[in-house]
Amino acid sequence: MSAMNEKAQRVIFVTGPSGAGRSTAINALEDIGFEAIDNLPLSLIPRLLDGEAPRPMALGIDARGRDFSPEGLLAMQAQLAGDDRITSELLYLDCQADVLLRRFSETRRRHPLSPDDAPGEGIAREMGLLAPVRSAADLLIETSDLTPHDLRAQLQRWFGAETGQGLAVALHSFSYKRGLPNGVDLVLDCRFLNNPYWQQGLRKLTGLDRDVSEYVARDSRYEAFIDKVTDLVAFLLPASVDEGKAHFSVGFGCTGGRHRSVAVTECVARALAQQGWRVSIRHRELERLGLAAETSRIVQTGGETQS
Repeated sequence: MSAMNEKAQRVIFVTGPSGAGRSTAINALEDIGFEAIDNLPLSLIPRLLDGEAPRPMALGIDARGRDFSPEGLLAMQAQLAGDDRITSELLYLDCQADVLLRRFSETRRRHPLSPDDAPGEGIAREMGLLAPVRSAADLLIETSDLTPHDLRAQLQRWFGAETGQGLAVALHSFSYKRGLPNGVDLVLDCRFLNNPYWQQGLRKLTGLDRDVSEYVARDSRYEAFIDKVTDLVAFLLPASVDEGKAHFSVGFGCTGGRHRSVAVTECVARALAQQGWRVSIRHRELERLGLAAETSRIVQTGGETQS
């Protein structure tokens, strides 16, 4: 990815397996203010970008395209990385195979890579084809548990506001029992902290409740942990800006993803916001379990939040 600068033409390539939400993402980016073009052949991209463009662009790249190949897309990325006039990013929308199969079954659509066979064969073929692209993605969004509204909200947080620092910072809480979140740059384990789950009065609460956050904070190791983590992340963020990254995400995990990881995520987000970073928060397990009406939001300077 080329270095971020204010004068460069910003181009986001949007791709991923069929059914993962590419069309929804393209429409969302268009609503945000991007000039959006879907199903664009790779061979037309150089001519499209030749000249001054008034707005940032979002280009949907479909594995079904007549000249698509993973090597071709990655070569295009490498070519643009050497062009000071352009800042390119590769956004990959990922999804679990069983969820894709359910989506195709619900819509009764044929898979484009296996129109005469069962959708599962096409899904496996396409995910294998896109594996090198997935590995090279600048930003990976896992859509298995996201509604179209959720996906649009995430894209709004990533791309909808000018931060003035060229970097979008995202903090995630999660449960180790359900696996690591995709696309995070750094993962930190909170399971060594005192667990509110074993306190009868706290078990049904979450890390968003004051009683839980105060219980976790009473652990003698908590304050030092928060300070060291905040210092580490605050050290890495400017380095990521210098590298030209547009996104940096951190995952905080605990056993159930309801108490300790949530409390730590909230505390670190406030600390980074006090330093002037604009931080988005997502509590994956609270969203999945419906334990909070709105867990995904942005923490701004001074600790204020917005949905």
